[in-house]
Amino acid sequence: QVQLVESGGGLVQAGGSLRLSCAASGRTLSRLTMGWFRQAPGKEREFVSTINWSGSTYYLDSVKGRFTISRDNAKSTVTLHMNSLKPEDTAVYFCAANRDYSRVSAREYEYDYWGQGTQVTVSS
Repeated sequence: QVQLVESGGGLVQAGGSLRLSCAASGRTLSRLTMGWFRQAPGKEREFVSTINWSGSTYYLDSVKGRFTISRDNAKSTVTLHMNSLKPEDTAVYFCAANRDYSRVSAREYEYDYWGQGTQVTVSS
């Protein structure tokens, strides 16, 4: 079983930055593809970014160039650096893990484990 815990959410002004972190336990991070999803009130959860075992990454078009995903396998953490934040980025952000560690997937159903989420609020 894999356990994921997110941290780093908060309130920022538009144009500001936040760094979200996800700590994984129960399985080495090198054997997991990691991803970030987000969900705004009244909306479906949507894909944000993913990184696989080799470091290949993929981003939601609306965050491309502003968000950066990275991993530290030795520390069993994945990080989402968010820059130039916009009010539409406001959501609960979830860390997720995929046991198929070679995949770079935006499909929510392909992920096996989920964290509890951390709130990100961007004011205008």
